[in-house]
Amino acid sequence: MMDVVLVRSYAPPPVDRREIIRYMSARELTEELTALLEECLREAEGHLRYAVCWREVPVSVTDTGVDLGFAAVESASLRKQLTGCGRAVLFGATVGLELDRLIARYSRLQPVKALILQAIGAERVEALCDAFCADIRRQAQEKGEFTRSRFSPGYGDVPLALQQDIFRVLDCARMIGLTLNGSLLMTPTKSVTAIIGIGDGSQQPDKEKCSACTKGDCVFRNL
Repeated sequence: MMDVVLVRSYAPPPVDRREIIRYMSARELTEELTALLEECLREAEGHLRYAVCWREVPVSVTDTGVDLGFAAVESASLRKQLTGCGRAVLFGATVGLELDRLIARYSRLQPVKALILQAIGAERVEALCDAFCADIRRQAQEKGEFTRSRFSPGYGDVPLALQQDIFRVLDCARMIGLTLNGSLLMTPTKSVTAIIGIGDGSQQPDKEKCSACTKGDCVFRNL
């Protein structure tokens, strides 16, 4: 069991423009909007950094939730997600503060560009998480293990207050410059914390994060 926090910087993952458009909630992608999207992608490129910190934690399923060693979580959905897992990878990921500053500037000057940059940031941090999770999955498979899809505070009935424990255990502020305020909001805003369950055996089915979440009315539900 890994009892230290590790940090890794990633190269920019491939851009999924369809995901950016989905985050924009654009009804129609006009030629003008397409050109603006490409302009924003070029401008955002120099304002992004891709950093992840993580550590392994033990998993014990309880009658009403999960004990992760650093915190006992009362959650039926997390219990379901981590059943069969003996350990988990706890991680924080961010694409950095510079994008937030760029968004704030365009919020005053050109709100449409700010909206597009918000969507780019959302897609970028999701792509970073996907790249990290793929690395963890490959490492697990090499050991004959399986992984579950990442599960974050706020998914299903997992309390957002779990963020406080995650930030404490990962020391996110020191490791990757990721902080949490009293309202449980992260800075930089385009950041994610999550848990990846790991168990023995390569044939266990994975659980896609949206299907595992009970929030059926989410506008970003991907089913």
